[in-house]
Amino acid sequence: MRAIRHDDARLVWDEAPDLPAPESHEIRLRVAWAGVNRADLMQRTGHYPPPPGASPVLGLEVSGTVTELGDGVTGLSVGQSVCALLAGGGYAEEVVVDAHQVLPLPEGFSLHEAAALPEVFATAWLNLFMEGALTAGDQVLLHAGASGVGTAAIQLCRAFGYPCFVTVGSEAKLAACRELGAEDGWNRHEGSFVDAVKRWGGADMILDPVGASYLADNQQVLNEDGRLVVIGMMGGRQAELDMGRMLMKRQRLIGSTLRARPPEAKGRVLAALAEHVWPRLAAGDVHPLIDRTWPIDEAEAAHDHVQADANTGKVLLEVGGDNA
Repeated sequence: MRAIRHDDARLVWDEAPDLPAPESHEIRLRVAWAGVNRADLMQRTGHYPPPPGASPVLGLEVSGTVTELGDGVTGLSVGQSVCALLAGGGYAEEVVVDAHQVLPLPEGFSLHEAAALPEVFATAWLNLFMEGALTAGDQVLLHAGASGVGTAAIQLCRAFGYPCFVTVGSEAKLAACRELGAEDGWNRHEGSFVDAVKRWGGADMILDPVGASYLADNQQVLNEDGRLVVIGMMGGRQAELDMGRMLMKRQRLIGSTLRARPPEAKGRVLAALAEHVWPRLAAGDVHPLIDRTWPIDEAEAAHDHVQADANTGKVLLEVGGDNA
């Protein structure tokens, strides 16, 4: 088969070793589309290595067609169109993945649209509802609101009745987030978001992919009993924590990653998506926001686009296309 071979300098679409036959709990997919995530950019520079045993090939989500089932797999069939959450390996013609990490497409969805679902909606659901423990009346602050995860999280907040405030990198991105359902927002190039979020009423839960450089400001706007869920380190990994503020306001700081969780844990997140989000996708109440697509052999251009923070929503790579 063919797959992307990478180092920190370039991405090359090249011959790769064939994958082994699926084990009893696994399936093989012919890949149609692969999603691009900032984690892919981090991995190629050595800052986010794959978990032990995972494929070193980039790519954390795909859509595709089932071509082979392990002996113990039920509920899926050869020829079925699905999307999958991966620990790695998505930038390739084929993937072998644990069946827990696979979902049928929402009703009416193409393989193209479905490739924009697994990573961002699983990340948003996990961290808003499972880690962030949203409850009635909570207000949410979403950093990087125009990212793939951000645009998914905005829609989930709107769909389930949680007002959200976003921080973004341009006025155009702010307008796009408001159109998706954000109640208010702030352009980070205008300075600190603290005063704007305080005027809005503060945040009961913050979803933050930035990390260290936002910690002090996050603490300032986090309400009593608030939860700060950190899912990335775009702004660094070390910062000073105000323990006094944390104690007096009973703030909780939660670190969360999805990639290294075992298949059964990922399966619980996907099961929640199938129950709560897939019907809303099928009804058109929620939708994936796709920014741009590139052919798989132009993955370098797609990475440059994401690195420049030029995307609003998901960037996809076409591998086999909707006819995969």
